[in-house]
Amino acid sequence: MADHLEASVTLPSDPASVSAARSYVVTTLAEWGLPSDTDTADTIRLIVSELTTNAVQHTLGQSPTFTVDLELDRDEQLRIGVTNSHPRFPKRLPAAVQQDNGRGMVIIRWLTAECGGRLRVWPTREGGKTVSIELPWTVPASPVTVATPQDTP
Repeated sequence: MADHLEASVTLPSDPASVSAARSYVVTTLAEWGLPSDTDTADTIRLIVSELTTNAVQHTLGQSPTFTVDLELDRDEQLRIGVTNSHPRFPKRLPAAVQQDNGRGMVIIRWLTAECGGRLRVWPTREGGKTVSIELPWTVPASPVTVATPQDTP
């Protein structure tokens, strides 16, 4: 594989774009060698859902689009960033038991840490922000076929 791979998609800040972003990321990572039916792919799918949902819900109509960037460096580190033009950084909301939202960043941070990665947020030159995760790149080895007693002559 190449030393550095990049992919990017810009989508409208619309709830339907969350699914499109998830599909784009999973398809791209499959092309880069991560099968879509792995636990890692499922975790990334959930992280992307949370990141893009935040980009849609919490920009208060001030960011007409968001961009999802993927970078894979030397088959060692995967970075997924979601950038929007809203200047306010994410903040942890008090999560009352009755609330249906406010836990996205907690979920992202926890899932990222569980995979040995980290979460970062930084401002863009244009006045927006990027929320990104960095994860170690671990592609599962090819499945090993084990002979069972009925398979042996």
